Amino acid sequence: MEIRQLRYFLAVADRESISKAAEELFITQPNLSRQMKELEGELGQKLFLRGSRKIVLTDAGRLLRKRAEEIVELYRKTESELTLPAEDVGGEVYIGGGESYVMGLIAKAARSVQKENPAVHFHLFSGDASAVSEKLEKGLIDFGVFIEPSDLSDYEYLRLPLSDTWGVLMRRDSPLAEKKALSPEDLWDKPLIRSEHSLGKSIVSEWFQKKESELNIVGTYNLLYNASLFVREGVGYAVCLDKIIETEKSDLVFRPLIPRLVSHLDIAWKKYQVFPKCCELFLQELRRLSS
Repeated sequence: MEIRQLRYFLAVADRESISKAAEELFITQPNLSRQMKELEGELGQKLFLRGSRKIVLTDAGRLLRKRAEEIVELYRKTESELTLPAEDVGGEVYIGGGESYVMGLIAKAARSVQKENPAVHFHLFSGDASAVSEKLEKGLIDFGVFIEPSDLSDYEYLRLPLSDTWGVLMRRDSPLAEKKALSPEDLWDKPLIRSEHSLGKSIVSEWFQKKESELNIVGTYNLLYNASLFVREGVGYAVCLDKIIETEKSDLVFRPLIPRLVSHLDIAWKKYQVFPKCCELFLQELRRLSS
């Protein structure tokens, strides 16, 4: 397999058509068809089912699409790092993380680096801990921001100097909105929307003092904005971190948990990682801001 073939394959998979993909790639349709047949022959797997209107990926094709996206992105990232002149400070810094106001500290460090080095560019990926960890392991991102509790034994990491407060996002007209803080008993019988990160053996689960099977969990989320729409429609109460959803001029309110529950945040990277200069500068600035 060559990178060129994988790029061709992704174009066909995205466009669901040999002719449309060929037009996009500025090559002839017969040439693209030949390339795809050679790829199928090399892999010994049928990648496409050719229908009357569009091309559909087989199971093998769907697997290759996922892997091809990762390979092409990693190739592009590596090429960008190696082709930059040695005397220039530039390049791409890839950061993944969940939703947290602490990302403002990450932004501050990025801005400081970029101010002195305009050729440095930052790329953000939003996702839960498992998605961020997967991309970090595969080298698709340089840094991952993790909310406590997270197992970082396989990484080097820096504890950030800010922490997040757990609480509940609810409608302003909810009876619980009259309270300044919420106890476990306040929520035992309420329909809850839990973050996937807070499920299982976590400080949030322990705070409830009940098994999850005993709680009324009506939904889960990995990014809070969409969950806030469910809250607004009255589906349930979202257990979440503070300062992610703006509530000052909103029909939603946030109430903290009592006893108070906080999570620290860490930024992690692979052990023995050899960073390009742009990543070194970013980490150096982040250390300075965290000291």
